Parts: sequence; C-alpha cells; structure tokens
Amino acid sequence: MDLVKIELSEKEMPTRWYNVLSDMRVPMSPPLHPGTLQPLGPADLAPLFPMALIMQEVSQDRYIDIPEELQQIYRMWRPSPLFRAHRLEKALDTPAKIYYKYEGGSPAGSHKLNTAVAQAFYNKQEGITKLTTETGAGQWGSALALGCQFFGIELKVYMVKVSYHQKPYRRILMETWGAQVTASPSQDTNAGRQVLAQNPENPGSLGTAISEAVEDAATHDDTHYSLGSVLNHVLLHQTVIGQEAKLQMEKAGDYPDIIVGCIGGGSNFAGLLMPFIPDKVKGKNVRIVCAEPEACPSLTKGLYRYDFGDTIGLTPLLKMYTLGHTFTPPRIHAGGLRYHGMAPIICHLYDQKLIEATAVHQNATFEAAVSFARSEGIVPAPEPAHALRVAMDEALKCRESGEKKTILVGLSGHGHFDLGAYDEYLSGNLPDYSYPRELVEEALTHVPQVPEK
Repeated sequence: MDLVKIELSEKEMPTRWYNVLSDMRVPMSPPLHPGTLQPLGPADLAPLFPMALIMQEVSQDRYIDIPEELQQIYRMWRPSPLFRAHRLEKALDTPAKIYYKYEGGSPAGSHKLNTAVAQAFYNKQEGITKLTTETGAGQWGSALALGCQFFGIELKVYMVKVSYHQKPYRRILMETWGAQVTASPSQDTNAGRQVLAQNPENPGSLGTAISEAVEDAATHDDTHYSLGSVLNHVLLHQTVIGQEAKLQMEKAGDYPDIIVGCIGGGSNFAGLLMPFIPDKVKGKNVRIVCAEPEACPSLTKGLYRYDFGDTIGLTPLLKMYTLGHTFTPPRIHAGGLRYHGMAPIICHLYDQKLIEATAVHQNATFEAAVSFARSEGIVPAPEPAHALRVAMDEALKCRESGEKKTILVGLSGHGHFDLGAYDEYLSGNLPDYSYPRELVEEALTHVPQVPEK
C-alpha cells in the first residue's frame, strides 16, 4: 500500500528547538545599533523583548529545550502530517516523488503559531501585559492573537493596509481572538503619520507596519514588541517543522534530493530546511531552494549589506539581502512575502552557497496553486504556492530527464482567506510585475554606510 500520510505520534514530537548557528562554519555578521553602529548587546533589546528570547537570539547552543507548558500547547496541532503527493505526481506525469509538510492544520491555519505561542509564553513569564506586532497577509497577526489569548495578553496589530482591505476575514479572525487591528500606515504613531504625510494613498508595507509596532512598544512601559519572522529566535521556534520532516522522511524510507520553501521574512523556509543543514555541511547531496515573488525579489535582486528592518529606521541594522528599507511593494496577493529584507540566517546561508534562490511571477504561482488544489484538495495560501510552483517545475524537469528525484516542499498554510486572489486569477485579472534592479540601488542610497571589517 502506498503511503499518503506519514504521521508521528505526540510522543515523537520534538522536545527541543534546533539552533543552526551552532553549525555555521563562518560566523554571521552581528546586528548593529542604529546610532553607534556597534554590535548590539542584550541591554539594547531589553525594551522590546523578554530576556529569555534575547538569550535565544544570541545563543550558540545546538539545542534549546521547549518548556513542557509549550509542548502541551504544541500537541494541539503537532506533529503535523507529511503527505506524499501521489495525485499531483500523476497529474504532472513525473517520475519524481513529491512530499509536502503541511502546517495549515494549526488552529491559526499556518506555521506561525509555532513561534506565536512561544513568544507569548516568554513575555507572560516576564510580566508583560500587552504586545504590539505587524502583519502582512494576516497569518502572523492571527497566530499571535491566539497565542496572546492563551496567555491573557493584550495585542495590537498593525496590518499592512492593502492586506487589511484585501483580507477582511483575517482581520475578523484576529478580532475574534481578542486583538485590536489597525490598518498601517495609521494616524496612531509618528511613523505612520510621517509616511501618510508623504503619500496619503500609501498602500503600506511590512517595513512601515514594523515601524509603527516598534514605536508603539518603545513608548509604553507595559508593552513589548513581537516579530513573526526574520529574527534568530523566531526561526529557531520553527525548527520543529524540519525535525519532524526528517523523521517522517526516514519513516517513509526516503531522503529529499531537493527541499523547496517560500521566503518573505524566512521563518517557514528556515523551519523546514535548517535541521537538514548539518547533513548538507557534511557533504550530503541535497539542493535547498527558496522561492520568492518577482515583485519582491529580496535574494535574487537585493544587495547584501546592512539595512534597517523597518521603513522609518527604528530597528537595529541587520546584514541581509535587501531591496532598501524605503521599499513599497506592489499590491501582489502574497502579503506575507512583501518584505524588503530577509532573515539574516537565510541571507548568510545564501551567501555561503548552502541554499539557492529563485523568483516566480504571480500568474505562474497561482497556476501551480490551482493545479495543486485540483489534485491534492488543499487550497494553498499564496505564499507557499510560490514553493509549489518551483517544486512542480523541478518535477517537470524530472519528466523530461527521467530522473526519479525526491522533492520535499513546505506548505506553510491554507488559502481559505485568500479566495479573492484566486478569483482574480481565475477571472484573468491578475497582473505580473518584475521589480527593477535600478530601484533597489536607488533605495539603498538612504541606508547608513557600514564599513566592512
């Protein structure tokens, strides 16, 4: 009998997060203080984050224990299933084997809950009563809304304005779980007012929403800030995905030749790939490919340098591939991928040539999403649909070459709140857009010059 679902018992769920920094042969460049341009210390981050998360951010330990209280919550949706996409393989007429790790079964509908509950837990431990955050498509905001609800913490979400209007049901979901949701840029912060003064019709960006959330937290003593991607501790919490996937692939008697995930800030992709990095470093022949939108091509067109994580310039400077922190993305439907930068860990792995990157257009992405939905039944969110596009292209190459490669793809969430985007695609009204490289170089003229050491 051909396996369709490869499942783990609750007893097989990871009890530790894996820290890829312990296996980095070349050290990463540290985040810098925006004023002094000196490496950040824990005290610099204390106004925004609980000390437990700050210590995870800088830790070099290979494994960090998951507290039992968090393990108990994780068991509500973890371990998540690994599927063998038999029907998709047949539809593509490919000899390749395609597996997908599905995170859409969490109560929030995506992988984001893996870090949302962890961040709420550690903030509650430190006595914090309110959090602020940003959200693009709303997956992160809804996950954190639920995480805060579990621990009795108030939450204010600055939601990128174009997504706020595109995805009203995501807003309603956040409000159902007790969050206050504001369209960003807003009149609630100096950062928002500054952006609106320059352009009252500004559609918003993750960078601007981060500026507003950081400012809000920094100006209230009872409030901390929470980030859904990019930072080391966020990626760390997601490694339960890849640890489970490795064990599930072993149970299936298989190992991936190619691993594919989507990237916006990098957390879903990192969570899947990072537990495979030790194998790659030791010489295992596995390709690891990240998929991003042509409209927001941070790795494929961005420049590797220090930049702010937000639009206004309130955050530390991070060494990353960036389109420039003043980047305002086009109104593409993959809201969770509309970020100007990328997780420094992902950027470092890319710079060290341990991973690859490719960019795809919206229409090709939704074509893959519809094909996947019609064969496998799951309607994917637009973000992981980029990874499905790349995975399916690799499978089609196998059809031409006759190679029987094994492909593992991260399906980070469902698209039930994204049917408006599917409607535009099915109606033939979805535009493609390729972000020009010259705009990247122009945007980066506004970034402080950091001497390379």
